[in-house]
Amino acid sequence: MNISVIIPTYNRADVLSRALDSVFAQTTPPYEVIVVDDGSSDDTATLMQQHYPDCTYLQQENRGVSSARNLGIQHANGEWLAFLDSDDEWLPGKLAEQVELLQQQPEQRICHTEEIWVRNGTRVNAMKKHTKTGGYIFKRCLPLCVISPSAVMIHRDIFDQVGLFDENLPACEDYDLWLRICARHSVAYVETPQIIKYGGHDDQLSQKHWGMDRFRLVALEKIINSGALTNDDLNAAISMLQKKANILANGADKRDKRVEAEQYRTLAKQYQPAIG
Repeated sequence: MNISVIIPTYNRADVLSRALDSVFAQTTPPYEVIVVDDGSSDDTATLMQQHYPDCTYLQQENRGVSSARNLGIQHANGEWLAFLDSDDEWLPGKLAEQVELLQQQPEQRICHTEEIWVRNGTRVNAMKKHTKTGGYIFKRCLPLCVISPSAVMIHRDIFDQVGLFDENLPACEDYDLWLRICARHSVAYVETPQIIKYGGHDDQLSQKHWGMDRFRLVALEKIINSGALTNDDLNAAISMLQKKANILANGADKRDKRVEAEQYRTLAKQYQPAIG
């Protein structure tokens, strides 16, 4: 099983080595490692040239993480693609566990794993809403992102079917992709933690952007209008869009943004449940 590892990075030379070292420590080594530098101005280029010359190192102007991941996908030669955010870390058996599970479930085309969370240097327990699972999880994907990019391995054929990461979304681009994939595919799930997710730092997208549901609404509209959903899943997506739009409308009211509030309420009324 040929696996291409894709690591997007932007001004994270201080933690990129941790991510890369965790890839090279895998008990099942990948076919190739691709680092996409999204316009860094720090020492990333020097780090890659001096310490990781065997990696494929791609550079582009700063266009965002979706663009960086897409560039990596386009250059990848592996049958399977595994993503790793440059501030996260794999445990040594991550790829081995996924390969073993996918060999047991050859019909699966996407696999993710359980994870360990570390916030500001302290291990924390995930909330119930972040609980991971496998199978047909489309409805579980609707409230928030339940698959971590650093935990996922995807057969490259899926991107031919559903498209790449949406480069127009400044955040929640992974939420958008999981909706498109999970509308069509079940998900394999490794129940033991295989990654460490580090959070709390200022350059996380969730720290940069307020009201992440603004971007989830865009993704929900896309999947609702895609024609890919069964009536049951379609109704669940519409219900979630209405819920999120009304919450954002109430928030806009509190900030005295009346026009914005009305726009969200209009959006909530635009979609009606499917019948039959």
